[in-house]
Amino acid sequence: MDHYVITISREFASLGRTVAQRLSEKLGVEFWDRDIVEAAAKRTGHSVSLISDEEETAKSSFFLRKKDRMSLTTYNINDEIFETEKNIILDAASKSSCIIVGRCADYILRDFPRHLSVYIYAPYEARLRNCVDTLMMDEKTARRMIREVDMARTYYQRKYCPEVRSPRDCSALMIDSSRFGVEGTAEVIVQALNAMPENKNV
Repeated sequence: MDHYVITISREFASLGRTVAQRLSEKLGVEFWDRDIVEAAAKRTGHSVSLISDEEETAKSSFFLRKKDRMSLTTYNINDEIFETEKNIILDAASKSSCIIVGRCADYILRDFPRHLSVYIYAPYEARLRNCVDTLMMDEKTARRMIREVDMARTYYQRKYCPEVRSPRDCSALMIDSSRFGVEGTAEVIVQALNAMPENKNV
């Protein structure tokens, strides 16, 4: 199969990261998620913990009023981290077939040849069960996390990918993981990849 890249965006607790890991095993290609943070730390000279904290600051600033967001002292470093991670994503995609999770990779690689962009979602109640049963959260915490992380990811995307207003704008394939499970969802993605025309971005 020709060189390809799969990008995966997801709703919180839809098991999108777990699907990406399984997909990596099935296809035998590299899986990028936290590795992007480690690579960004090496390029910028910042610590992994600082970059992780600043990523969360960039997203959590969604909950601040607009005038307060503009006064954040971390604003420039957040932009620096995004630009660094964007370059890491572009480098990873150019070197070999891989799977990249989150960080607006679907938008960053929108013009990359043979790119399959996937959005994984699930009904609220299914995500709540995943939080409680898999992530071991109490129900109150789970409900809060679903609400806050989904909102924060929406803000992050609008800040760095203003042209994207909904998952439909960047996704070739949208899958309800609660219908197929982790294994089934990964298999659907493999089938979609195999069905792609050669050198086609979808």
